[in-house]
Amino acid sequence: MEERDFDYVRGVVREHAAIVVDKGKEYLVESRLGPLARELKFASIGELTEKLRGGDLSLRARVIEAMTTNETSFFRDRSPFDAMRDVIVPELLKAREAERSLHIWCGASSTGQEPYTLAMLLLDSFPMLSEWKFSILATDLSEEVLAKAKSGLFTQLEVNRGLPANYLARYFAKEDTSWRLQSSVRDRVSFRQMNLASAWPTLPKADVVFMRNVLIYFDVQVKKQILGGVHKLLRPDGFMFLGAAETTLGVTDQFVRKTMGKSVCYRPK
Repeated sequence: MEERDFDYVRGVVREHAAIVVDKGKEYLVESRLGPLARELKFASIGELTEKLRGGDLSLRARVIEAMTTNETSFFRDRSPFDAMRDVIVPELLKAREAERSLHIWCGASSTGQEPYTLAMLLLDSFPMLSEWKFSILATDLSEEVLAKAKSGLFTQLEVNRGLPANYLARYFAKEDTSWRLQSSVRDRVSFRQMNLASAWPTLPKADVVFMRNVLIYFDVQVKKQILGGVHKLLRPDGFMFLGAAETTLGVTDQFVRKTMGKSVCYRPK
């Protein structure tokens, strides 16, 4: 990949998605845009980039989607889900007993495994929530992954990654070689396209925010902007989870770090 094409793609992704692609990561751009170039019948990534320079908005959207990391799995990094079941939700059930309302936001939901894991876990462990105003909002930059998430259809490989066998038997039905999540779980999750690095739409107040494994792609200023938005959205006694490699340290002092078993969460000051 020519340096001028690499720098142009880096600039487009940073300007429109605030994703930072460091120098020396030409291999990453090539691995993401190579399949897209072949799919769209371009002779090379260079030819795709030349078309991109012409201002093709649909191509720009496809390039940004291709450059967005969508790695996920059911019960990924198990400890936050254990903390939800053992400590956080019991505490919130007491605090919200009068209003009987619980709202969770997954800010980088990808193909849906994280919000669906939360829905299954909470409905399984806290059956009284079926009578509460219990909802999960799942947002992501990519329309493509959101469409897959909404379908609730997962491959055998995807359900093999982290999903306990009893959850598969209880909440999924076989469809050909794939598995469809039952509507009683899917209906608890609403999906919405959202760019965390742009102006946010009006969102409901949240009791818990999962903002995991997404801040690592942004510079400090954008991280500060996103965490400031979460702080405004999170209820005063709420909880925020970040990825294992992420922290508020050196970015904002609006949160207090709390250890819960093997997990770490953040609470608003």
